[in-house]
Amino acid sequence: MKFDLSGEDRKRMDEHLEKIMERTYHMIGYPLSRDFDYSEMNPVMRYALNNIGDPRIESTSVLSTKQEENEVVDFFARLFRAPENNYWGYVTNGGTEGNLYALYLARELYPEAMVYYSEATHYSVQKNLHLLRMDSIVIRTQPNGEMDYDDLREVLSQQRHRPAVVFSNIGTTMTEAKDNVATIKQVLKEQAIRQHYIHSDAALAGIYTALLEPHHPFDFADGADSIAISGHKFIGSPIPCGLVVVKKNYKDRIGQLVPYIGTLDTTITGSRNGHTPWFMWYAIKKWGIEGFKYRAEQSLELAKYTKEKLVEMGWKAWANPNAITVVIAKPHESLIAKWQLATEGDIAHIICMPGVTKDQIDAFLKDMKQHYGNRVSAISMS
Repeated sequence: MKFDLSGEDRKRMDEHLEKIMERTYHMIGYPLSRDFDYSEMNPVMRYALNNIGDPRIESTSVLSTKQEENEVVDFFARLFRAPENNYWGYVTNGGTEGNLYALYLARELYPEAMVYYSEATHYSVQKNLHLLRMDSIVIRTQPNGEMDYDDLREVLSQQRHRPAVVFSNIGTTMTEAKDNVATIKQVLKEQAIRQHYIHSDAALAGIYTALLEPHHPFDFADGADSIAISGHKFIGSPIPCGLVVVKKNYKDRIGQLVPYIGTLDTTITGSRNGHTPWFMWYAIKKWGIEGFKYRAEQSLELAKYTKEKLVEMGWKAWANPNAITVVIAKPHESLIAKWQLATEGDIAHIICMPGVTKDQIDAFLKDMKQHYGNRVSAISMS
């Protein structure tokens, strides 16, 4: 007996695909790369791949991509200057899981710790802290979205009796501001807080920040104890994914043997996607360091072009150093909806991800001019 979709259901799929294609063209406000092509890997999608348990230990269930996963971890451990022979990591479901794992690890190291994170931190971090029942204090930000280190210093001085976990942002959600891990490390030293843990949430900007000059302090050599990135953002993937890298001697404190799967349970979810590590592996092998750097430079050039064109037409626009995010005065709701712009208060942003083209930016600029005409400058600066 043969089972299949009805003609109506196939029509629905085709119509939805058309919408996805149109919406993809008009998405310039969210951090999703679109220059990836994994069609060569289509045969893999016929198989159930589960990287259950610790990535460094093969399970009794061997339908996995743990070898590729470990190569991905090794690649990013080198890129982020992790201590040789003292790092560990795995491919996650996304940046939120990577951050959750790092905070979980920090809590197990320092159960009485206070967590410090800036007001520009991603909304999911508050959820993670609630799940882990960790005490926290919000630190003010500078005008560009970077952490206010003077405020951090003042707050730490009042909590010197407690271990400190500092959550640093390497590319904030709205302005792509990057906290300085070396400065955070220095502030902790000034306050004589020896028991501390620094995590870098590098979901969007971590990969290209490591490749661009001048070097921005955020990695292990600069003082981080863990780093999390997203795979579906700068790398690009049809399925959300990410990666977390931590110091191995910290991770070793939390693993436990599970006889049922024949390996250690050291991750958040247990059963884990076996396809996304292969996507990330494929991208690394295809692009390499030089390819990733090229994509970053192309995105930076497009961000520069976008900012300059908006300023020329009288619209307020700016960007942080080495950022592919252009912060703009919030435009009309119809433009926000059409181009899927993220907003916060009186600002919005355009993110020039790999795969976003000059033609798309020009089409957006054309819509701006058609909507506002000669009133652009007066509205933007009001």
